[in-house]
Amino acid sequence: MAAWALTAAAAGWPGGCAPTSPSDGATYAMEIAGKPFALTVSASDPSRQRGLGGVERIADDGGMIFVFPDVQVRGFWMKDCVTDMDIVYLDHLGYVTAVHTMRKELPRGAEEPQSIYEARLPRYSSVLPAQFAIELRAGRAKELGIAVQQKLALDLEALKAAAR
Repeated sequence: MAAWALTAAAAGWPGGCAPTSPSDGATYAMEIAGKPFALTVSASDPSRQRGLGGVERIADDGGMIFVFPDVQVRGFWMKDCVTDMDIVYLDHLGYVTAVHTMRKELPRGAEEPQSIYEARLPRYSSVLPAQFAIELRAGRAKELGIAVQQKLALDLEALKAAAR
């Protein structure tokens, strides 16, 4: 579960009159603090477990949005992550429940058992029940002024419908 427990058209929704749910791996376009972002959707267990593991650089306007099928207290860790990143947890209404800067950890050693490696990784909690998490470049949440209790504009119904 890399940075866990996290392309609908970037400018709009394809086809039809009503928006469709973004699919796993799709790009979700949104604004945060008036700045445009293109976030990769992570809406399935395999995708959420992989997260941004192995990603060496996160663009200033990029990152990942994790979508869960339910609302509960969540915890992410930095398994297999090679760059620092911020995590912003949001409840089912889009309100921020917690913001953390997650630091990359030493990789698993050649002789280190998987269970020991995983046990030494810090967990970053949503503090309150959350249904979404957004990962951004480290320091970006502070630059954008993201704070607990702030509401971010999300297409909640479309995102929730994508969760598996």
